[in-house]
Amino acid sequence: MRILVVSDTHGDLRTLMKAVNAQPSAEIIVHCGDGDEQVQYLKDTIKDKMIVGVRGNCDWCSSLLSKEILSVCGKRIFITHGHLYNAKVGLYTIMCAAREEKADILLFGHTHNAMTYYEDGLYVMNPGSCSGYMASYGYIDITDKGEIVTNTVAIN
Repeated sequence: MRILVVSDTHGDLRTLMKAVNAQPSAEIIVHCGDGDEQVQYLKDTIKDKMIVGVRGNCDWCSSLLSKEILSVCGKRIFITHGHLYNAKVGLYTIMCAAREEKADILLFGHTHNAMTYYEDGLYVMNPGSCSGYMASYGYIDITDKGEIVTNTVAIN
C-alpha cells in the first residue's frame, strides 16, 4: 500500500498535481494542511483514491478537522498540520500527541522542511511544502509484511 503525503500547497494546484501524477500507485493521498481548497479539488476529481486532509493555520473557515487518525494495513496514522503542537520549535510535543493516540506513523506539515525520522516505534514524516521553489512531497509504503518505508522527494 502506497500513501502519498503532501502539505502546505498554499493554492499551488499545479505542483500538487505533479506530485499526484508522479505517484500513480498511491491508493491514499494525505494532505497535512494549508491547502483546504486543494483537498476539496482532489476529492472532487480523484474518485479512485482515498483523500484525507486536515486543517492548517492558513485554512481559514475550513470544515476540515485539525487532526485525523487513519488505520491502514493494521497501522495507526496520526495526521495533523503541526501548528497546534509547536512543530516549528521541536518534535517533542507532536510526537507525544502521536504516542498518546498509539500511532505507528506521524504525518505533519507547517515547517515547510521535508524530513523523515524514526524513534522508538514511531515513524515521523513531514513532506515539506508542495508549493513554490524547492517543493517536495513524501510517500509511505506499508508492505504485506507490515514493514513501513518512508521517503521524501523533491519536485522539479
